[in-house]
Amino acid sequence: MTTAPVPDFPHDPATAYHEAGHAVMALLHERPVLKVNILPQGERLGICQFRKGVQRPSNDWLEAELLIALAGLAAEARFTGIYDEHGAGRDLYSVRKLALMRTNDRSVDRFEKRMLAKAENILADDRIWAAVVSIAEALLKSGILSGRAVRHYYEEATKAD
Repeated sequence: MTTAPVPDFPHDPATAYHEAGHAVMALLHERPVLKVNILPQGERLGICQFRKGVQRPSNDWLEAELLIALAGLAAEARFTGIYDEHGAGRDLYSVRKLALMRTNDRSVDRFEKRMLAKAENILADDRIWAAVVSIAEALLKSGILSGRAVRHYYEEATKAD
């Protein structure tokens, strides 16, 4: 289900959890994942890519996008115990742009904190967190996962007993 391992590459566990967080939150919001990659490229340590042009309408697309963007920071912080705002700079820039579509400058910080708390609460669910762990562990072995592999790990971890 996974791509062949990249030899002798020291994969970063924090990055694996970060990208797995994005992927799981995307799947929760029915946003198809194309692939997840934790092989550094330029300034990026990893990336979760979504399938273009394929997105089911949601009741609140803006909230879904905010939660997906914040899930990386939330998952990484749950794993490491540290909020790496510098490492999540691109995500937080996107979050700010989206948040300003919903609220004004004076209350944007409070709104972003509320959305981060919501992302953390969603990831705290045992099955959801198990999906993050499963995807992160697979990423640490291979460096790259296809969207199909990500969905497989997600479905295995979240299926009812």
